[in-house]
Amino acid sequence: MKQGQLRILGVLIMTAVGLSFGVDPAAAQAKLALGSLSGVVRDTSGTPQLGASVELVSETPGILAAQGFLTNTRGIFTGQKLLPGLYTVRVTLAGYLPSLEKHVRITANLTTMVRIQLESMFASLEQLRRQPASSGAEAEDWKWVLRSASSMRPILQWADEPSVVVSAVRLESNRPRPRARLEITQGARRMGGVSNAVAAPGTSFAYDQKLGGSGRMLFAGQMSYGDESPAGGIAAIWLPGGSLAGGPQTTIVLREAKLGTEGPSFRGVRLDQGGMLALGDRAILRFGGEYVLVDVGAAASSLRPRMELDTRISGDWRAALVFASQPSGVASLEAGQDDHNDALAAALNQFDAFPALLWRDGRPVLEHGWHEELAVERRMGPRNKLQIAAFHDDHSNVALFGRGNDLPSADYFQDFYSKGFAYDGGSSSSWGTRIALREKIGSDIEVTTIYAFAGALAPQNFSDGILRDSLRTAPRHSLGANVLARVPRAGTRVSAGYKWVNGTTVSRVDGYGEALYQMNPYLHVGIRQPLPRFVLGRWEANAECDNLFAQGYVPLNTRDGQAVIVPAFRSFRGGLSLQF
Repeated sequence: MKQGQLRILGVLIMTAVGLSFGVDPAAAQAKLALGSLSGVVRDTSGTPQLGASVELVSETPGILAAQGFLTNTRGIFTGQKLLPGLYTVRVTLAGYLPSLEKHVRITANLTTMVRIQLESMFASLEQLRRQPASSGAEAEDWKWVLRSASSMRPILQWADEPSVVVSAVRLESNRPRPRARLEITQGARRMGGVSNAVAAPGTSFAYDQKLGGSGRMLFAGQMSYGDESPAGGIAAIWLPGGSLAGGPQTTIVLREAKLGTEGPSFRGVRLDQGGMLALGDRAILRFGGEYVLVDVGAAASSLRPRMELDTRISGDWRAALVFASQPSGVASLEAGQDDHNDALAAALNQFDAFPALLWRDGRPVLEHGWHEELAVERRMGPRNKLQIAAFHDDHSNVALFGRGNDLPSADYFQDFYSKGFAYDGGSSSSWGTRIALREKIGSDIEVTTIYAFAGALAPQNFSDGILRDSLRTAPRHSLGANVLARVPRAGTRVSAGYKWVNGTTVSRVDGYGEALYQMNPYLHVGIRQPLPRFVLGRWEANAECDNLFAQGYVPLNTRDGQAVIVPAFRSFRGGLSLQF
């Protein structure tokens, strides 16, 4: 018998024997076609981790059994005799965040290699201790001043071209982003209000913590060291989508201050919830609201909804319909840019976002009002934008600030920080219009020019009544200009502007527009100067001065006594900022 015939006969005999014992030859062959998995587990510094628990779960439907392994002294684990297919590898170790690797493919007769890096639970603190990597020249950034904008920033926030977004993403990936910000300051951003940060030496700290896949949590704390009126606060901002410009966000702010050595204590809480909804490919609906509760021996509260419908009419035309509460606030997250510098600054600005606390007939009230606006914007070339808006302001409690002595405590809320007072000026209602032109000159200068016509409270014929009975809403014209500039080599950034008003007023003309464009009354100047890098990270000196020449002060003689009403205090705020 030939040799080939003998081989065929042997195969037939083996097949018959296998069938006689109930063994499937195809299954026997499949058992031989198995794969294996080998991997190493290290921490962020590259150190192998001993005793890490590795769980291997098949992603094939119907296979529920899981296999477990432990890493050796070299951080290596090995799994043998694995069926081919896709697997999920889950690694856990005490003191580290769990790691999940999905869709790991096991191939027959091959060994699949994986490398897994575990993040420490204290990785964020470790990041703070690392020396930041050196970076090149800063890219063009027209948002270096965090706008003390309203809760509804209108259509000026649309991206002109998709390429702008792509370049911004590349910038974030190439330049280390600050995770924390420390500020040591003197002075207050808003004078005359006990519900805001005091005009005293203070320290503020903000930290950006990533949570989950894309979520972020911003934490901030503030402490003032006034000799007679210490104050402090904490804030937390949750961004599930990780972005300031879009997606939902939740904010909670707590503040407490002692009003003088023998005065009462101020306590306040502010809850804010906001979101965004796309309506097709041309419209965006931004919505939200805040709830404010304060207590200063007696409680006062306010619910403040807001809404903005932003529509792209064509390539160069856009329109926005805005409904928001007054005052519009200082630190809007929905309007901010998706940048870590702005995020940290926005978290710190939450302490100045409380509405002014007033006193009327012996009980506390909060500054309040409504703002409705219809705005249309026209892009005039790649560097110019023109916006025309018509709006209506309806205030129920207009906050007035000033200085005076021996004034009735039932209506004048004494501010122990600045030796001034806050006063409820009553109601005011008016229609107005605004024209704003923004222009970029070169790569380092931006100029904003604004004309506004609106109503403001002004003193009229005085009688024997109280001060608010002598105030009337009067139409006023205003014209302002603001310049943002940067010195390329030195990195110095300057913001300077002036707003002129054509008559006497005791309240703001177009307060919403002022907050939107950072256009404070009269002469205001801000300077930010980067300092040489040393110790922890990037240092910066900053100084801001409002109403430099103390213009617009209105002295009044009323039945309550002599007082000076100040629409815009002359104030100074400066200090050092550290980002790392």
